[in-house]
Parts: sequence; C-alpha cells; structure tokens
Amino acid sequence: MISYAAVAAIALFALGLVLTPGPNMIYLVSRSVTQGRRAGLISLGGVAAGFLVYVAAATAGLTTVFALVPPLYAAIKIGGACYLLWLAWQALRPGGTTAFAPADLPADPPRRLFAMGLVTNLLNPKIAVLYVSLLPQFADPARGNVAAQILLLGAVQVTIAVTVNALIVLCAGSIAAFLARRPGWRRAQRYVMGSVLAGLAVHIGLRPAAA
Repeated sequence: MISYAAVAAIALFALGLVLTPGPNMIYLVSRSVTQGRRAGLISLGGVAAGFLVYVAAATAGLTTVFALVPPLYAAIKIGGACYLLWLAWQALRPGGTTAFAPADLPADPPRRLFAMGLVTNLLNPKIAVLYVSLLPQFADPARGNVAAQILLLGAVQVTIAVTVNALIVLCAGSIAAFLARRPGWRRAQRYVMGSVLAGLAVHIGLRPAAA
C-alpha cells in the first residue's frame, strides 16, 4: 500500500528527529538521571502515548483542519519555532545547559511520570510539525486508502522514536557522567545542540503552510 521509498524517507526523518535534542530528550534524560531508568521508561511510556495521539489525529484528518484554518497552523508553527529558539538560547548562552546536564527534578509517582511524558510530547513542536505538514505528503491517493497509509507511516515513526528514546533512557546516566568528566566535550555538545535547535526553529518558521 505504501512505497518502500516513503517508508525509507519517514524512517530517516524520524531517526534524525529523535536524535535532535528537544523537549522529549531533555525530559527523558533529566528524569532518568535524577530518578533512575525505571522512571525514565515510565516517562517514555507517556511519550509513546503522545505519539499514538498524533497518529490517531493525523489518520482522522487533522491536516485537513489546518488546511481549512491556516491561522491555526501558523500559530502552531510560530509558537513551536519560538520555543525551540528558547531551548537553543538555553544551550548557547554563557553557562548554558545541555540535554545531558539534567535538571534536578523531584521524584514523582508512576502516574505523574506517565502524564508528564504524555504532555511533554503533545506540546513538542517538532512532533506537531511532523504529523501536520510532513507525514501526509508521503501518502499517495493512487496507492489506496490515505488514512491507512498515514497510519502505517506513523507506526514507522513511532517504532523508531520509541526504540531510540529507550536507548537514550538506558544510557543517559553513563553519557551524563562521561560529559561531566570532560568539560570540553560538554561544551561542544552544548554548542551542537543549540545550533541544531536554532536551525530547526528557522526551518519550522519558514516552512510553508500545510497543503
């Protein structure tokens, strides 16, 4: 039903997206380092549920809503771009932080961990833009049911995102310790993260409205 080219394109984009520092990575790393891997994995469950919400919304025709109400899509783009620019500034400013210099979060019960992971992902501008403007472009009406194609493409993205994020959760403590012992590496990672976030913010802000 969907072409191998579409699957490969979404898979590569999903991999690049999940490896780009953003709200999900920052929250999962902070939670894993401060409260342990179990807490990180529970939080990841909430993030995964957020992905499924986006898949369901895209399959149900969310893109059509944004096409009919362009100001709503523009507001999401601008808000998301501003949020990513703020994250970039937090990394690039003197004394800035990185995703692997986690915030000191208080210990939370499993229900709250899951809920915070869900909310973090639902408010993640990177994911919103992916499902609103990119995913539908790879659905070809000539190949059959468009909703089913979007569902399958979304499943590809979710599988890659959850797998990579799980590895990040499991390795977060080791990576944070490695960077803590090597200030030069920590600074380099901070500058790379800030530059990528700023570039992504500009890309999102300049992206044309969904078709």
